[in-house]
Amino acid sequence: MIIPHFIGDLSERMKKLNEVLSGNSGIRLVGSSFGGLMASIFAMENEPRVDRLILLAPAINLVEFSDYQLREISVPVLIYHGEKDDVIPLQAVEPIAKKYFSNLTFNKVDDDHFLHNTFKTIDWETLL
Repeated sequence: MIIPHFIGDLSERMKKLNEVLSGNSGIRLVGSSFGGLMASIFAMENEPRVDRLILLAPAINLVEFSDYQLREISVPVLIYHGEKDDVIPLQAVEPIAKKYFSNLTFNKVDDDHFLHNTFKTIDWETLL
């Protein structure tokens, strides 16, 4: 498991993510909020190397405003998004997820942006 700390704008963060994962395959990415946006972009650019995405309240509503090449991907994508999220609106994320992720499981949960209640109930051992 690799858990780097990211700082800077999206392009700086993506550069570091690409460096960290350079030469790896069979990747299972977990990304929360802005990290969910990063994981999505990485998978779109490196789909053959990615096995699965697990996205927690992902900021993918920003993906179409980025300079990255966007395309539909077929890797399994699991999203957990709180219905009470006041940071990343659920209504903005769901249609984008359905547009770009053809193998999507979208879990709307009774939770907030930080998924305080949901995070503990996710079967991480199976997913990772």
